[in-house]
Amino acid sequence: MSVAELVRQPGRDHLPYLTPYPHGRGQTWEVVSLVQTQSVPKKKGRLVGLGHRTRSVPLSAPPPFFDPEVLTAQLKDKDDRISLLETQMAAQQAGYEAQRRLNQQMMEMMYPNEVFPVFPDVPDP
Repeated sequence: MSVAELVRQPGRDHLPYLTPYPHGRGQTWEVVSLVQTQSVPKKKGRLVGLGHRTRSVPLSAPPPFFDPEVLTAQLKDKDDRISLLETQMAAQQAGYEAQRRLNQQMMEMMYPNEVFPVFPDVPDP
């Protein structure tokens, strides 16, 4: 179904009517594109909202300066937080292992004649 037929459907009277140009089928889409670009707001000579990202600085500008001491301090802070999390995770894992052994012992005490499978520890990836 062509665009013109879609526009002519009932209930779409408020839409503009597209007349195909006699010079070829693609020119109707050129008109639609032209109408679209004219209706899009412009900001500093560029179209806004059509996927182009505007920059406040030119591409030829040098990159911003970052103080190496600040970056080093931030990396050290992140390393400290990572090592703290690793320590907490190791303590948590040790707690899980102790609880698993306690549960195994309790099951053996409650059911002395049963043989329970011992699941090997799952290695960390």
